[in-house]
Amino acid sequence: MEELINLLHSGGYSCVIVNGEVRRTFTQRGVADLYDLLTLEPDFLQGASIADKVVGKGAAALMILGGIKELYTDIISSKALELFRQSDVKVGFKQEVPFIWNRDRTGWCPVETMCSDVETAEAILPLIHDFIGKMRIKR
Repeated sequence: MEELINLLHSGGYSCVIVNGEVRRTFTQRGVADLYDLLTLEPDFLQGASIADKVVGKGAAALMILGGIKELYTDIISSKALELFRQSDVKVGFKQEVPFIWNRDRTGWCPVETMCSDVETAEAILPLIHDFIGKMRIKR
């Protein structure tokens, strides 16, 4: 895990995932990369180790549904940590925060807001599906 964390920071990535001998790096912000992996390449997440810069409740749900085994993150929201505590994922982090900020730092991240009161990872997935769909239509 230490090697993943070092790569995360030295490479300027948003997320680094390793599964077996395969290591992949990601640079998109938000949950898009995790959503794509879960829906298009679910086997890659199964049993994977992840180092990520920021993890909110939506990302936590995608990781849990993907079956990852461990996570390190620099920043994790309290709601994400609560969700992980209902799973078998081993979680390490640098800082717990009450919520994840939006990109402008004017309020909560929209995905964090949308997932805030939802209790299970399974119930969060269709919300993220709709959110990603709307986001991609706007491009």
